[in-house]
Amino acid sequence: MLSLTIISPEKTLFKGEVESVTVPGEMGEFVILNNHAPIISTLVAGRVAYAQNNQDTTFNIKEGFVEVRKNEVNLCVEL
Repeated sequence: MLSLTIISPEKTLFKGEVESVTVPGEMGEFVILNNHAPIISTLVAGRVAYAQNNQDTTFNIKEGFVEVRKNEVNLCVEL
């Protein structure tokens, strides 16, 4: 499981345990799974999705950043 936190300048959008996270990176969309290598990347306009209890939640962002380390995923996004 991954610990996911999604924040915007206005508020915390989500905090919880998820199976996977899909984000729109500058080089294309990529999926973050358990034990993903540490990474910090900018995000471009596109779709963010996360899977929790076999259910996908998606929303669009304008831009942002992602940080992954030790099964913790932090997204800072502008909607």
